[in-house]
Amino acid sequence: MPLIRFDLIQGRDDKALKQLLDASHRAVVKAFGVPERDRYQIINQHSVNELIIEDTGLGFERSRDLVIVSVTSTQRSDQQKKTFYKLLVQELGESCGISPNDIMVSIVTNGAADWSFGFGEAQFLTGKL
Repeated sequence: MPLIRFDLIQGRDDKALKQLLDASHRAVVKAFGVPERDRYQIINQHSVNELIIEDTGLGFERSRDLVIVSVTSTQRSDQQKKTFYKLLVQELGESCGISPNDIMVSIVTNGAADWSFGFGEAQFLTGKL
């Protein structure tokens, strides 16, 4: 955990998708200190007309390489979040050639009772995690 969803425009091949997932996971492990196998990632691909992501008045353009990263997680510190943003941009740039202006991140925080990893149990509440 965290659970990470990626929304992007269709057209990347399997190798590029794997590189994106692997690079993102490296950033999560480093920034949030989670175990290597604490990996929950989902890719949603859209046709070009299904994603409109502008610059919120910051004055930059986005390309077809746009990646929207939605993170659902238990509470993380502001410093962990800032570290994650920085590492994610570095990893996606170096491994995937994605420009920093094409990476948008949103983190949604929830609590221990909001997670079940299977078996109908809330493992954070039962003490198994």
